[in-house]
Amino acid sequence: MQIDGRCLCGLITYEATIDPDRVAICHCTDCQVHSGSAFRWVAQISKEDFRLLSGHLKTYVKTAQSGSKRAQLFCPECGTSLYGTDAADPQTFSLRLGTARQARELTPGLQIWRRSALGWASGIETKMQFDEQPPLRQITGKQ
Repeated sequence: MQIDGRCLCGLITYEATIDPDRVAICHCTDCQVHSGSAFRWVAQISKEDFRLLSGHLKTYVKTAQSGSKRAQLFCPECGTSLYGTDAADPQTFSLRLGTARQARELTPGLQIWRRSALGWASGIETKMQFDEQPPLRQITGKQ
């Protein structure tokens, strides 16, 4: 599915190709803090499926409790978060779907880090749910 989106101030615009079956919610505490909300709503896409049309993104690198480093990319003007990726090997992006013009069409089918979910957010129904971060093969069926 082709989507397009922008940051709050409009400095950053993009196009992306996503698989609507890979739309997910992450309830981890890092996503709660970084989004300023109860969870983050994303689509996993390959680097090749994202096209920055305007602006330049700023990067913040967060070291997770596991020690892995995640780059968070956002608009330097308004602070809108656009995607996260592996800081050392940015081949896959977690595109923030609140920035997509087609957001109403993107229903999550997966939830991860349910053990960190806020109680009032527990009524969201999805096909798959995991208490922590599942292995990629468990989500995609690929090795």
